[in-house]
Amino acid sequence: MRFHNLSPQPDIGANSYLVEGEGVRIVLDSGTHPKHTGWETLPLLDHLESDCLDGILVSHPHLDHLGSLPVLMRSQPSAEVVTTRLTREYGTALLHNSVNVMKAQAEELDEPLYPLYTHSEVDMIARRWNLRDVGNRFFPGDQSKLSAEFFHAGHVLGAAGIRIEVGGKKLFFTGDVHFEDQTLVKAAEFPRDPVDTLVMETTRGASPRDPSYTREAEKERFAKAITETLARGGSVMVPVFAFGKTQEVLLMLRELFDEGRLPIVPVHIGGLSTKITEITDRFSNAAHRRHVGYNILNDFPSLKRLAKGRREPDYQPGAIYALSSGMMTEHTVSHRFAHRILASEQNSLLFVGYADPDSPGGLILTAGQGGRVVLSSKSEKETEIRCQVERFDFSGHAPREQLVDYAVACRPGNILLVHGDPAAKQWFQGELARLLPDSRILIPTSGEVIDL
Repeated sequence: MRFHNLSPQPDIGANSYLVEGEGVRIVLDSGTHPKHTGWETLPLLDHLESDCLDGILVSHPHLDHLGSLPVLMRSQPSAEVVTTRLTREYGTALLHNSVNVMKAQAEELDEPLYPLYTHSEVDMIARRWNLRDVGNRFFPGDQSKLSAEFFHAGHVLGAAGIRIEVGGKKLFFTGDVHFEDQTLVKAAEFPRDPVDTLVMETTRGASPRDPSYTREAEKERFAKAITETLARGGSVMVPVFAFGKTQEVLLMLRELFDEGRLPIVPVHIGGLSTKITEITDRFSNAAHRRHVGYNILNDFPSLKRLAKGRREPDYQPGAIYALSSGMMTEHTVSHRFAHRILASEQNSLLFVGYADPDSPGGLILTAGQGGRVVLSSKSEKETEIRCQVERFDFSGHAPREQLVDYAVACRPGNILLVHGDPAAKQWFQGELARLLPDSRILIPTSGEVIDL
């Protein structure tokens, strides 16, 4: 078996990996990198010969795992693309949104290559995706020498870890994984039998979690911050990613309303979040989800949707604004609405997910209340942060200690550390070398080929 790292950067983004064995070639994921544009946002697709793949397996629909799939499929017309049903549903919507973003960036960034694909191309390739349920073994490209199987990953709805068997060897790819129940998604259900190679995400490797942490205590702290904001006459903005975090936060708020821990107040969403929530409601009885049968858009009390064509909602005191994007990226609803929240000590800005340190959200978190930030790339004007700023740990990624426990349980001969910043990967390499002295612990460099 051979592993070829197609990810172009040493951090998180443009995730893609080629696995070869017994003459069969499979690519795991095909993402884009959010910090780059044009061809630089893509994996190392030029390392692949034209029409050389038997299969492309997609773990989940976040764009750092899916965003370059139309480009890859264009050069690999014979490859069978396999994913779960929910990844196809969400992924199609996210790729269409990516086209819209690239069209806007083509002019804004003077990027002549954008868009890298079109709406019609997204519709066309989605019809080529083959769907497989979790727990069913299949043979990508009808190549009987290599089998694959999906396992619930607990990261977002539809996310899967992938086991590959070829030439008498087993490789397990975690993709993005969480081993604890979230509000919407149940915990991962990964196999723990021995594997020859474990390809493991390392997202939270540089961030130890407080040993006293519980999700329930964090939820209570979240409710307290909202209650105090409402009591002083302010409003709350929760920057959220349209897919995953929006639905998680809405269901958490619904639980807090039902439990009497929060008063029922207007909750605003908008843009892509509404489309993604519609998909979630269509699959309200999907396997591995919680709140089975609950229809968010119809059943959520006091939910306010941003009207089509509106760039941002009206501000009113005593409300909650769950607006995308989660990092408050420029030209998104949360970025446009930020000035209304930042301007008053009565308001709160509550982060519930990851924010890149260089993003507007990351800059606000670093500066904190009383600090000043430049929010626009086209202006040097600083904005004062008058509102309360808090961060909460509702990550969809497993804490590093749980990933280490999983790796030890699998007793792999090889562990390949991917999907993390250099410091995160290095922590895992040191810890796993200590606990698994007989295993080969590697950090694949960009373009590196490793024999397994």
